[in-house]
Amino acid sequence: MKFMQIIDYKTADFDGLNAVMDKWVEQTRGKRTTGHAVTGRDRSASNHYVDIVEFDSYEDAMKNSRLPETDSMFQEMVSLCDGMPSFTDLDVVREEQLNAATARRFFHEIAVGGNLDAIDEVFAADYIDHDIANEQESETGRDVIRRDVAMWRGAFDFTFELDRQVAEGDDVVLLWTWIGKHKGEFQGIPATGEQCVMTGTTVFRFDSGRIKEGWWHMDLMRLMRQLGAM
Repeated sequence: MKFMQIIDYKTADFDGLNAVMDKWVEQTRGKRTTGHAVTGRDRSASNHYVDIVEFDSYEDAMKNSRLPETDSMFQEMVSLCDGMPSFTDLDVVREEQLNAATARRFFHEIAVGGNLDAIDEVFAADYIDHDIANEQESETGRDVIRRDVAMWRGAFDFTFELDRQVAEGDDVVLLWTWIGKHKGEFQGIPATGEQCVMTGTTVFRFDSGRIKEGWWHMDLMRLMRQLGAM
């Protein structure tokens, strides 16, 4: 179970505290067990800060706390704070990455499921598409996705396996495996009935909950070899 620690404190010397944290990050390279930490400042009180530190488990958090560098960092932190920081330990009982879920919706519901009506819900009206399979460097508009999905669905019966997915900020990155049976004309090649496999990576940039920009990289040469074109 994932674990989070919330550290609430006040300081008039955030730059000094920031330097302490930078030193800790350098000293614990290869030893620390946290991979993600966020610091926020209270809009209504400029000396009030909150750190949110994420761990894969409570046990990992305890390992991190027992590092001598962590103890030293904490003592320096206390000396720069107005009073003692407070700590809240949280077991994560629900986690949602809404952009990641929307990205998966494209692959499963639209591309494989054929629900082209959902394109208007998932993609921004001024969506920008970068696809190595197309001649133009970039194209704009939802109709680009509608056209490409219709083309691929007309040429293949296919599925996607989403092998990896990483979400950070406004970006969602997906590593996928595409498996399709060639049933219709593709790039001038008549239907062969071949079962084909292709791997690729897609990066989606989100804006206000919709996909604003997409980059597509795929092993088209492998696909063309399987279709007998190379």
